[in-house]
Amino acid sequence: MSTELPVLKANDFASDQDVRWCPGCGDYSILAQMKKMLPDLGLPLEQIVFVSGIGCSSRFPYYMNTYGMHSIHGRAPAVATGLRVARPDLKVFVITGDGDALSIGGNHFIHLLRRNVDVTLVLFNNRIYGLTKGQYSPTSPEGQITKSTPMGAVDHPLNPIRVALAAEATFIARSVDSQVQHLASTLYRAAMHRGTSVVEVYQNCNVFNDGAWDYAKEKAVRADNTLELENGKPLIFGKDRDKGIRLNGFKPEVVDLSSGISQDDLLFHDEKADPIYVQILAGMRYPDFPEPIGVFRDVENDVFEDQVRGQMATATEKKGVGDLNALFNSGDTWVVPETSAAR
Repeated sequence: MSTELPVLKANDFASDQDVRWCPGCGDYSILAQMKKMLPDLGLPLEQIVFVSGIGCSSRFPYYMNTYGMHSIHGRAPAVATGLRVARPDLKVFVITGDGDALSIGGNHFIHLLRRNVDVTLVLFNNRIYGLTKGQYSPTSPEGQITKSTPMGAVDHPLNPIRVALAAEATFIARSVDSQVQHLASTLYRAAMHRGTSVVEVYQNCNVFNDGAWDYAKEKAVRADNTLELENGKPLIFGKDRDKGIRLNGFKPEVVDLSSGISQDDLLFHDEKADPIYVQILAGMRYPDFPEPIGVFRDVENDVFEDQVRGQMATATEKKGVGDLNALFNSGDTWVVPETSAAR
């Protein structure tokens, strides 16, 4: 009997559920690129799990012909952590949004990253609360007019890349919903990483925040407003590839390569560089700089569930297989007299 796995195609990962996002939503693109990428992992359908919280993006598990869980608002990382500890043979994805991950779920997001649980987290960032109809989110820019900020948001927005780096995430990347080839390859890189991988995706909400990322999406201007990161290569961008990024002291600056400045004078991208370098990249924001897309960081570290299961194996070796009933009846126990209970 053959033990070879059947060759899967993108359509094999599509469930029988009608996809119900607003027409034109960027979520469709992320779903399509995920389904195109998954066959390259060479895993059977039953070995893949999608866990989500609450939000438009969190409908994702319904549309995948895999195992999945639509969990609690902001708590998908906690569910995914438990799943990875219990079933390390499964490939686990966390699907979340900027509100789900960075507001109510901010605590869980940070601890997932610092523990380095082996999951792939895809953060749909549309700078708005879409499911609840247009309130401002943790990534909404200052001054943004929304239903909950009619006079403009006064909060300073979170930068997801910097948050991930501060929590010492071992893989950090960014892509754009409309750049489909780049998105698919970035998702694949993230899925192949061992440890927590975070992919922020600039995703357009065409109903409540249409055009939020036009500067990074529109074909006519995106080459001048984004910087595609390539490991080992200089930071060059622009429609004519005539602009670059170099350091001036401790600050990055945009330079014109046609003015006699050499490529050797530029910063060269290094996915395994010191976190200070990644902080510089993460701080480059439009309109002062082109915004980097691609893999910011890819390093190795101990994986959380490996260490937990190692402790479990050591405890079992020393103390034998546990007895749950004995555990319940051990330690400090007491009896409530029947007469006391009656009163």
